[in-house]
Formats: sequence, structure tokens, C-alpha cells
Amino acid sequence: MEYTRKELMPGVFLTHLRSDKFKTACMSVNLLTQLQRETAAMNALIPQVLRRGTARYGDMEQLSRRMDELYGTAIEPTIRRIGEIQCLGFFASFPEEEYLPSGEKLLSEAAALMAELLLAPNTRGGLLLPDYVESEKEKLLDLIRSRVNEKRGYALSRCIEEMCCFEDFSVSRFGTEDEAENIHYKKLTKHYRKLLQSSPVELFYCGKSEYKQVQSVLKDAFAAMPRGEIDYDIGTDVRMNAVEDRVRYVEEEMDVTQGKLVMGFRMGECMDEPDIPAIYVFNAIYGSGANSKLFMNVREKLSLCYYASSLVLIKKGLMLVSSGIEFDKFDEAKNEIFAQLEAVKNGEFSPEELETAKRSVSSELRSAMDSQGELEGFWLSQALEGLEYGPMELAELVEDVTRDDVMAIARSIEPDLIYFLKGLEEEETDDADN
Repeated sequence: MEYTRKELMPGVFLTHLRSDKFKTACMSVNLLTQLQRETAAMNALIPQVLRRGTARYGDMEQLSRRMDELYGTAIEPTIRRIGEIQCLGFFASFPEEEYLPSGEKLLSEAAALMAELLLAPNTRGGLLLPDYVESEKEKLLDLIRSRVNEKRGYALSRCIEEMCCFEDFSVSRFGTEDEAENIHYKKLTKHYRKLLQSSPVELFYCGKSEYKQVQSVLKDAFAAMPRGEIDYDIGTDVRMNAVEDRVRYVEEEMDVTQGKLVMGFRMGECMDEPDIPAIYVFNAIYGSGANSKLFMNVREKLSLCYYASSLVLIKKGLMLVSSGIEFDKFDEAKNEIFAQLEAVKNGEFSPEELETAKRSVSSELRSAMDSQGELEGFWLSQALEGLEYGPMELAELVEDVTRDDVMAIARSIEPDLIYFLKGLEEEETDDADN
């Protein structure tokens, strides 16, 4: 793949990957803004409202008809949280022109429609349509409220909220229920206009078209984007150490039959200059995958949980260990999770475990080359960090990770908060009431 990255216009950057591997091409546009409690729900709502209709194609039926005319082009809204940056926009996928009847210019047509969705919504008197805003707001509220239905994900998000309660990262990419309920179409329109003027913008393309062609097409498509004073002062505050001297504990009761134990860790001093390949390999040895210590020991050998795995959020410098347990196994499971981390700190893993972890990480990184969606997400994340190496280069660096590198990562990590979702306690019944 050929990689090119340049600034097209003030605050608008294009990442271009030229590849002959796929039968489709893809593009995306993302507005970047600081994740904040007061605006997160509005940011999440904007692409959903914009997708309802444009000035030329006033509703979803007309938009769908237009995309059918463009040989099944698909353009969908996206909302992401990468560290403490919220990214909102659209992702488009469309057939490569060589598979279409001669003379079709699908790249320019798809780019024009994606730009129209972002820049020229269906409005009345310059304001977003109240019906569209209210309809999409109700969907957003349902989405926010429904998170409690999936207990594993709910417990993870609650651990993050409590651990990062003084940080922007505590806010979901969808925002909060309270803020979403207070969204009004006039307020949303004003915020949308402000974002267009002040947000850095990331454009992405992956397909067979050369850079100069894509550059020209996207410049034309987004020429009408209003640009004011660009807010480049966005980013992620990485807290390296635990908030308090002792590990914090949060317990919550709910009508569940299986306990959810989530342990939150700070990555520590290794985040000063993160060795990303070493962090990935450490995580594979400790808790990611069926060959990890958490899976092999806490789950399989000791049968202390139904599942146990670790997740590293490098952009924020966090590690989360998630497990499903019997309520009375809390102390045993917690202690063994700590014990397995100590084992990695002490180098208690074999050369075979190290090589297996490296192969697993390398394979996962290389598999990203087979998915345009994964490539888009990878390169967006890289752009936010100012990094310019791809998945293949990162996979090669993984091969050089040593035992000492893994131990250094493990020794840097410290626990911050333990969250436990347990069942409702049975009320004691007074004999006199029987």
C-alpha cells in the first residue's frame, strides 16, 4: 500500500492509502473535538440528524434512492471516542470504477454526496428540522439507556466512569442521558455550525485511485466547508498514577445472577514514552486471548470465573481486567488476577508463551490489512497521535519485543479502582412476620 498524508485546506487533512487489494473503495470524514460532558450527546446526535436528509435529497428515502443510483454506495454516520477526542462524521463505501460501466465517475459522485450530507443538511429557515432532531434524540436516549441491558459492557463502562470521574474519559461517546434530554433543535444547529468552523477535519481514502485524483475530488467536494479559527487544542490527558494511595472500591447491586468484576489499572511511567509493541505483547501474555495467563489459570485451571480478559486502552493509558464470577468468589478471583500480574512482573512466563503472544499480536495487526474499515480506524487513531507507521510496520516491531520489555511494562502498571456488580441481597425476614 502507498501511504500519503497532506493538508488539503486549513485544518483539513487527507490520509490516502492506494491499494489494488479491494473491489471497493472507501472514504471517511471526521470532525474532531474535545470530549466533554456538556457537548458529547450533541456531537453524537449531529451525524444521525444529518443522515436524515440533505438540501437536495430531503429524506432518507430520497437518499437511499440516490445511493442505489450510485451502484449501492453506502454512507453511514460514525461517532467514536479515541482517548478524550470525540470523532463524528461519515464512512462511505462504493464499488471501484473498473467494475462499473465505462465512463462512470463514482469517486467524485460519492465524495460529493458525503460532503453534502455533512455540509448541506435539510433545514428550514437555516435551522435543522425539529422533527428530525426529536426523532433522532429519542433513538439516542434509547441507546444510552439500553447500555444496562448488556451487563459485561455496562460493568466496564461503570469502572471507567468511576476510575476517571475527574477526567473527560468518564464520558461515553454517546454522552449522558441528562444532556441528551436537553437538546433542542436551535441549540443543536448552533453547535453544528460552530463545529464546522472550528474542528480539525480528517479525511481518509483507501482504494485504487491515485493521490492526485483523490486530492482534487475531495478539494472540490469540500470546497464549501466554512473555516474559522481552528481549535487545535484538543487531546488526551494521560494520568500515569492511581488517583489515591489505596485502591478504590465501588460496589453496585442489580438483579443479576452472575457477578461482574472489573479491575482498573493505570499504565504508569511506561506511558511517558509508550513502547506500543511491548504493551501489546504484555497484554497478550497477561490477559488477551486463549493463551493468556488470565484465561489459562484464573478461568481454566482454577475455575474462578466464567471469563477473564484484559483490555489495554493505550490512548488513555489504562488497562481493564473484566471477569464474570460467582458472588462468593470475589476475593479469590481478585487475588488471583493480581497474582498473575505479579507473575508477569517477575518474568514467570516461558519463551514459548512469549513467542505465542508475539505471533498472536503480529497476526492480528496484519489482519487489519484485509479490512478497509479496520484500516480507516487504525489510521484515524494514528493521525491523532501524529504517527505515520502502518499495521505491517508495527507487526515487524512486535518481533523485536523481549522478555525484559514485557516485564518493564508489567512493573509500570498499578491498580486504581475495583468495580463489582453483584446481585441483590435477600432481605432478612422477621420470624414474627411468618
